[in-house]
Amino acid sequence: MADMCFPGGKRKALTLSYDDGVEQDKRLLDIMAKHGLKGTFNLNSGAYAPEGHVWPAGQVHRRMSKSEVTRVYGESGQEIAMHTYQHPDLTGLLPTECVWQVMRDKEALEDQFGRVIRGMAYPYGTFSDPVVDILKNCGVAYARTVQSTGDFFLPGDWLRLPATCHHDDPRLMPLARKFAGEERPWRPMLFYLWGHSYEFEANDNWRVIEEFAAYMGGRADIWYATNIEIYDYVQAYRRLHISADGRRAENPSAIPVWVRANGKTVAIAPGETAALT
Repeated sequence: MADMCFPGGKRKALTLSYDDGVEQDKRLLDIMAKHGLKGTFNLNSGAYAPEGHVWPAGQVHRRMSKSEVTRVYGESGQEIAMHTYQHPDLTGLLPTECVWQVMRDKEALEDQFGRVIRGMAYPYGTFSDPVVDILKNCGVAYARTVQSTGDFFLPGDWLRLPATCHHDDPRLMPLARKFAGEERPWRPMLFYLWGHSYEFEANDNWRVIEEFAAYMGGRADIWYATNIEIYDYVQAYRRLHISADGRRAENPSAIPVWVRANGKTVAIAPGETAALT
């Protein structure tokens, strides 16, 4: 059996997901960079603040302007993903309106950042079977919900993607210690953290993410990746072709894949066939 490992033969992965494109993301990005964390920022390209806008004193939810968003995220090394064009509850829209919100945001973000955008987070966390079908037809690879599992399993449904927990979850650090303390995972483990960075200011608890990042960052046994990097890697693993006798694996993808087979870790290069015994 060829059991999946993450790049380098690691068995743990960590990713973050933060929404709305608010000013507090600047501080969050600095914290992530300091500790080597990676993640995804979900943006509403139709809801940017006007250029030169000054928010009134006491305003906590402060969206950035388009030029500021381009500068802040463009060279950050983090993933940009959709959050729909104007942040509506998609379950309350007509199908054509839902398609427009998704595809307009995708097109605008792709023009803004010069890259293909494939991921998404649901506004308000709301979704339905018809909405999921629309996203599938729009070519969305994954869509994050606001559901928290409290576990580290890989998602079974990427268009109904849950997280491990929100950063305000009282289980955050106990879960982090459980995740980091697992020395010999019997399966691949994913810690998925989500939230909005303006909440750190609203709740005066920046220490929460600073403590988490300091504790979880810089660990040799964790793969730090964006949402789409994890999605693409898992898909590459699932595309492996295994010989009838289980002794060889062929990798038809463009991504190197690591597996654990017969007590050893094997790297399978793109387009190559590797022995598993």
